[in-house]
Amino acid sequence: MKSASHASVLRERLQRKDIVVVPGGGSPLEIRMIARAGFEAAYLSGYATAASRYGVPDIGLVAYGEIENAVLATTRVADVPLIVDCDTGYGDVTNMIRTVQGMERLGVAAIQIEDQAWPKRCGHMDAKIVESREVALRKLRAALEARSDPDTVIIARTDARGPHGIDEALERCRMFRDAGADVVFVDGPQSLEELEIIGRELAGGPLVANMSESGLTPLLSAAELQELGFAIALFPSSTVRLTVRIVEDFLADLKQSGDSRAWVERMASLAETNSALGIETMREFEAHILADVKKRLD
Repeated sequence: MKSASHASVLRERLQRKDIVVVPGGGSPLEIRMIARAGFEAAYLSGYATAASRYGVPDIGLVAYGEIENAVLATTRVADVPLIVDCDTGYGDVTNMIRTVQGMERLGVAAIQIEDQAWPKRCGHMDAKIVESREVALRKLRAALEARSDPDTVIIARTDARGPHGIDEALERCRMFRDAGADVVFVDGPQSLEELEIIGRELAGGPLVANMSESGLTPLLSAAELQELGFAIALFPSSTVRLTVRIVEDFLADLKQSGDSRAWVERMASLAETNSALGIETMREFEAHILADVKKRLD
């Protein structure tokens, strides 16, 4: 029997009332570890991909080709419903066909697009510029109609809160939902009160809350966000921020001391690292093949 697709699994999961906690990352290793930890979905973040895979800030330097490359590498090693941050769709109506169908071919569960003008920037940075409602709507409609698989989840994000205020952000999300978006997402709310307003005013369909530590939005637990009406608690770049801090501290100490022994207890062992990379599965397969060949030759 053919197993359910990741898209259908995520779509069905979003019908339940309990919130989905979705960590993010920007590399195959991070997403693999999220899957290994047992999370129900993972988020390939544009910010984290720019940082951990390409070493650049999220200011429009990474486009479709780089994201496609990152998704391909990730889906080869991580078996988990994957939500992919596809920024603005990397162009207009025809570009959206390539973006959506390209992601579907790679087996992603959900595609997130936003209404920023290119070059976009991280949703928690200042000086963002958003497209007109007309442009945002036509790109969303293109994304929805470009789907080959009706189960593919389309997440429509607005960045209008920063430049135009919460009321415009809410109105855009209503427009997106009316146009057929499966999930809507106001990025960058700046207070608990705004989170409450979003949950109340946009009730009736799945909502994303972005818990970007040290960003514009106050941090809440998944349970608190569920009480406010959110369906997805997104932690998009926590793993890459931990990497930056811990690696930076380690390197500073190593430069001064020339000795890594004080850090050994904070590191994964070589065996633990190999396990995270899936070495047991590869060794089991190798042992199976060697035993089969030996049996055939005996």
